[in-house]
Amino acid sequence: MINTEQKALSINLNNDIYGTFAEIGAGQEVARYFFKVGGAAGTVAKTMSAYDMAVSDSIYGRGESGRYVCEERLQRMLNREFSLLENRLRQDRPSTQFFAFANTVAASSFKTKSTGHGWLGVRFQSKPNELPSDVILHVQLLDNQNYLQQEALGIIGVDLVYTCFHYIDESEKFISSLMADLSLNRIEIDMIKVKGPAFAKKDPRLLNLELIKYNFSQAIIFDESGKILQPSDALYKSHPLILRGSFRPPTHVNFDMIKSGLDAFKKDIPKGQLDNLLVLPEISMSKLLEPGGLENEDFLARVDLLSALGHKVMISNKNSFHDLNSYLMKFTSGNIGFVVGIYNLEALFDEENYKEDKYGALKLIGTLFSRQTKVYVYPAEKKGKGIFHSADANISNSLILLRQLLIEEKRIIDLTNYHPDHFNIWSRDVIKMIEDGNNNWQDMVPQLVADTVIEKNLFGHENRLI
Repeated sequence: MINTEQKALSINLNNDIYGTFAEIGAGQEVARYFFKVGGAAGTVAKTMSAYDMAVSDSIYGRGESGRYVCEERLQRMLNREFSLLENRLRQDRPSTQFFAFANTVAASSFKTKSTGHGWLGVRFQSKPNELPSDVILHVQLLDNQNYLQQEALGIIGVDLVYTCFHYIDESEKFISSLMADLSLNRIEIDMIKVKGPAFAKKDPRLLNLELIKYNFSQAIIFDESGKILQPSDALYKSHPLILRGSFRPPTHVNFDMIKSGLDAFKKDIPKGQLDNLLVLPEISMSKLLEPGGLENEDFLARVDLLSALGHKVMISNKNSFHDLNSYLMKFTSGNIGFVVGIYNLEALFDEENYKEDKYGALKLIGTLFSRQTKVYVYPAEKKGKGIFHSADANISNSLILLRQLLIEEKRIIDLTNYHPDHFNIWSRDVIKMIEDGNNNWQDMVPQLVADTVIEKNLFGHENRLI
C-alpha cells in the first residue's frame, strides 16, 4: 500500500488528470500535499481558500440555510469550481479528466480544543469526455488540536482524490482506501454520497454499509425512500424510539412492538414536541454478520421492506444497548426509548454478559438508564407459565433489587397495548418456513412483506410450480 505522498505524486505524474482545490476552515492541507511532493504543475490548475464569509458568499453565493459548514455549501463550491474548469480549459484540453476537490470544515480554534467536523467532496471525470460524477463525505475530526485535525483532513483528502481515479470499480477497496493512512481514532466517516456515471452500477447504500463494516462509521441512517441521512442531522433534537432486531424478515411482532412502544413513548414526550419523535428500527452489524446475513441482496431487502412500511432504518456497529444509547446521546438531549422483549431484558440483567468488561454490570446498566432513557418492555408468553412482564423476567439474583428500583422509578415500563396472538412469531421460524416451502409464514408478516418476498424470491424463497 502506497502512502499519502506517493498517492499525491502518482496523481501529479498523470498527465490526463487536472483540477482545482478549494478549501475552507482547516488550511489548504490537501493541496499542500500535491505541492510538497513535486510535479504539481501537471495536476493543479488552481487552489484557493475563501475564509471570509462575505468573500465566500461573493464567490459561491449565500446558501438558503445561512450555514457555511454544510453539504449545500460544498455543492456550491463543487459546482462553481468544476464549471470554471470546463469553461476556461476544455477547448485546450479536450480529453483531460477534470476534477474539483472542495472541503468546508469547522475545525477546533486556538481558543477551543475540541473535535470538529466537515464536508469534503470531489467532482471528477472517471473517463475522458464523460459527464462528471460526485463523491461527498461527511467526517468527524476526532483529534483535539487544530493542527492534528488539519493534518488528518489533508490525508483523507488525498486518499479521496486518489481513490476516485484508481478504485472506482472496486466497492470494498474504494471504501477501505479512504482511511488507508489514518487510524480510526482520528477521523470518522459517518456518511458517503455518490452520483454520476461512474457509480451507475453501484447502490450508495452498500457503500455506506462498507463504512460500518470497516468501523469507519458508528452508524448510518436511511430515510423512508432509502436516501442516506447524516446521523447528527437526523438525530438532532429528536426523541428516538429504537427497536433492535434482525428484521429478517420484518414480522407482525416487530410492528406490534413498535406500535405498543410508540403508544407508551408518546406519553413521555414533552408537550408540543411530538413532531420530533423518531421511530428507528435498528440492525446491529453483528446481526448482519450472522450466517447468511451479509449478502448484499439480503441487506438491501431488509432496508427496502422497512422503508416501504414507512420507517427510517439505522445500521450500527453497536453490539450492546448501553453503547448504542451513548451514541444517541451525543446528538440529542431528547428522550430516548428502547423497545425490548422479555428475553432482551433478561440478557440486559444477566451478569454473565458483563464479566469480560472491566466496568461490570452496574456501570454499564447505569450507562443505559441515563437521565433521558427508558426501556419499554414487550411481554412474552412462556409455555405453561402465562404472560411474563418485566417483574417476571429471569435475571441474576444480584440485580433483582436494581430492576425493582428501575421499575418503581418508571425507567422500565411494561407495555399494555399489545396483541398476544403475535407472541409466538419468531423470525427464525419464518425463515425456516420460507426455506421449507411452508406457506404458513405468510400469516406471520405484513402483506407487503409477503408479496415482496414472493415476488423477489428473498430470504431463500423459491417460486414453485404447482
